[in-house]
Amino acid sequence: MEPLSARGLPRLSWIDTLYSNFNYNTDGYEGDGTEDGKSQDGSETLPYIDESPTMSPQLCTPQEPDGVMVSPTPPEGLPPGGDIEKGLEMKKLVLSGFLASEEIYINQLEALLLPMRPLKATATTSQPVLTMQQVETIFYKIQDIFEIHKEFYDALFPNIQQWDEKVTVGHLFQKLASQLGVYKAFVDNYKVALETAEKCSQANGQFQKISENLKVKGPKDSKDCTSTVTMEALLYKPIDRVTRSTLVLHDLLKHTPKDHPDFPLLQDALRISQNFLSSINEEIDPRRTAVTTPKGEARQLVKDGFLVELSESSRKLRHVFLFTDLLLCAKMKKTSAGRHQQYECKWYIPLADLTFQTLDESDSCHSIQILPEHEIEEMKIKISLLKSEIQKEKKAPKGQNRVERLRKKMNEQESWLLLHSPTIPFRLHNKHGKSYLFLLSSDYERSEWRESIQKLQKKDLQACVLSSVELQVLTSSCFKLRTVHNIPVTSNKDDEETPGLYGFLHVIVHSAKGFTQSPNLYCTLEVDSFGYFVSKAKTRVFRDTTEPHWNEEFEIELEGSQFLRILCYEKCYDKSMLNKDDNEIVDKIMGKGQVQLDPQTVQSKNWHMDVIEMNGIKVEFSMKFTSRDLSLKRTPSKKQSGVFGVKINVVTKRERSKVPYIVRQCIEEVEKRGIDEVGIYRISGVATDIQALKIAFDTNTKDILVMLSDMDINAIAGTLKLYFRELPEPLLTDRLYPAFMEGISLSDPAAKENCMMHLLRSLPDPNLVTFLTLLEHLKRVAEKEPLNKMSLHNLATVFGPTLLRPSELESTKTQNITSASDIWSHDVMAQVQVLLYYLQHSPISFAELKRNTLYFSTDV
Repeated sequence: MEPLSARGLPRLSWIDTLYSNFNYNTDGYEGDGTEDGKSQDGSETLPYIDESPTMSPQLCTPQEPDGVMVSPTPPEGLPPGGDIEKGLEMKKLVLSGFLASEEIYINQLEALLLPMRPLKATATTSQPVLTMQQVETIFYKIQDIFEIHKEFYDALFPNIQQWDEKVTVGHLFQKLASQLGVYKAFVDNYKVALETAEKCSQANGQFQKISENLKVKGPKDSKDCTSTVTMEALLYKPIDRVTRSTLVLHDLLKHTPKDHPDFPLLQDALRISQNFLSSINEEIDPRRTAVTTPKGEARQLVKDGFLVELSESSRKLRHVFLFTDLLLCAKMKKTSAGRHQQYECKWYIPLADLTFQTLDESDSCHSIQILPEHEIEEMKIKISLLKSEIQKEKKAPKGQNRVERLRKKMNEQESWLLLHSPTIPFRLHNKHGKSYLFLLSSDYERSEWRESIQKLQKKDLQACVLSSVELQVLTSSCFKLRTVHNIPVTSNKDDEETPGLYGFLHVIVHSAKGFTQSPNLYCTLEVDSFGYFVSKAKTRVFRDTTEPHWNEEFEIELEGSQFLRILCYEKCYDKSMLNKDDNEIVDKIMGKGQVQLDPQTVQSKNWHMDVIEMNGIKVEFSMKFTSRDLSLKRTPSKKQSGVFGVKINVVTKRERSKVPYIVRQCIEEVEKRGIDEVGIYRISGVATDIQALKIAFDTNTKDILVMLSDMDINAIAGTLKLYFRELPEPLLTDRLYPAFMEGISLSDPAAKENCMMHLLRSLPDPNLVTFLTLLEHLKRVAEKEPLNKMSLHNLATVFGPTLLRPSELESTKTQNITSASDIWSHDVMAQVQVLLYYLQHSPISFAELKRNTLYFSTDV
């Protein structure tokens, strides 16, 4: 058996040198250390474990004899070289540190229980300090939690003492995770317990004295046997503990071989713990990390993340840290290989001095340089193609070197996308003069940052000015305190992680409940793709009601998506100019929430109903997922009497027209009242409205013109897109598809021109006339780009795949699809380029095309 340390824990041979020159406590890294060896809440110091799912436990950064910093252990797998013995040593290190903190935690729970028993005893006497109900509320589930952890500690301790490669601990963590239901009950009661304790302290001096002077025993053999802690601080410990326990499971898994008996048990424990953490009350602030200033002020990290800052007219990726009293903006310093990574502070604002700029953010967008949407879409396609290449190379012999090169390239492209895609302004102002501008991709994210800052500003904050030393200490601590370690790109994720869903998500937003007033309400839907969230759909405004019933269906395209977000807004109008829509003021977010898109749940033929709870509001919705291979399938209609799914020549012959009636009417309506609409043809229309129009056109309803005039313009635009998408054969035909792909790839402009015009001339007359009609319409839409934000390239991106994508039979001949992302990316860029070519061309005449066997245009 190995010798024990002063705390009764095994001494760790090769890792011992990591402890030199640093002080650590239960709440994080202290710049200067504490004099008495205790943290701010009185608990004993212990080796620090980085509580992050993406980093290995690091006690500090080791140093070589010459003082050069050595890079920390990589986040995945065992330590460098794959040394199993060192891996087990690291696992023992994690367990030893956790066991030491577990001992402190049990002592803290014991300190809470100590006054509970006498308080209960006096509750039934003539002079009670508290009533029995108050005692049971304040100390709810503490006894159960204590017994669970005492049993866990007693079982784990001998395993650490007799450590070798055969020792298993997974069953202990699995059992601990299975008892998290007790924590759920504690968390649900936590707020009430705190409020009750505070009221009782104000009303009873005796209880106040007890609650402010609880004695916590130190670890065995410690010099200072007890410390004084408040009841409020101790009541928070269970919440802090369950977060830490979950994160330790991440670290244990990293240092446990996959063939070890512990691995599946630890995985199961982690799954249970993560599900629990995602379900507990969001309002409880997870104060996992803190730094203490030299003046002894406690400074907690509340939130951190990567944001894009617009600085000196260029976009910069920053890591932003929100502490309890200030906001710090930092960037990662460039370091040479092998050196420890560090942050450099760019600026900070004390929260007491921070205000949100009142400048109308919608007007301010004009000064923000926004890339054309087609450049963003092209980059997405490039990334998808790279993903496909990586998957193919993994299966190829000796493909690993190429995989690394492709990963590096994909990382660069994904980072570019994250930097250039955000467009929503988030302005912060220091009341002493300087302003800062961040760009976010999601209103949900902007709201989260704003709410977190405003919540902290409600407290009595004092303006703080940091000295250069204090600022350096705080910035240095950010590396250990951070909760977000990597920018959210695919190349930073493990291969085992779920790639998300590719296809179409059908969502019905049913209704909302829980409003106390009758505002004008609407919802927006966001999904994630390529590491950031994008707004995809918006319901109608439901006016003057506390229970809006939308029952609106949307079809949302998913590109590797894993989450659906719903935001509920109050539409605010200037009451003095109520009927003028152009006098809208900034809409207010009433609530927001998100749900994970579990493939097993949504990939069924039936609708899945769900509820998102947000700030007391409940939004009911249903969803159903259709994979891309099914949703892109061109299926001929069984009823040849309609227009959807029926060959275009059959429809025009029946109607005795050159262009189908549905195409003519939808184009006419869009040009009449939708050509100025922002995002026309890009914004999803309500699926139920589109289906109603589809049925009306299929049955040749007499009231179709009345329906069109009353219908939302996005639904009409969506109906036109759906018509072309459901043609049994693409408008530009299956037969000519390979030739279009070859023609657009020609390098010589004259050869390309003659080839592309010859291909148009080869189309059947109904297809050609309809295509030319649509082409001129889309050009007219693009002329209004300053108003509708739809360029020729944007329109080509929307319509190209719809007009060219081969039917299922033809696509299986020409494509070798290996993954869901391939289906999305394969040939899409070329399809867009084909349509863009014709959109950018001078007007094309049907008569001239038919008259000329060779299209004369040599001055290209």
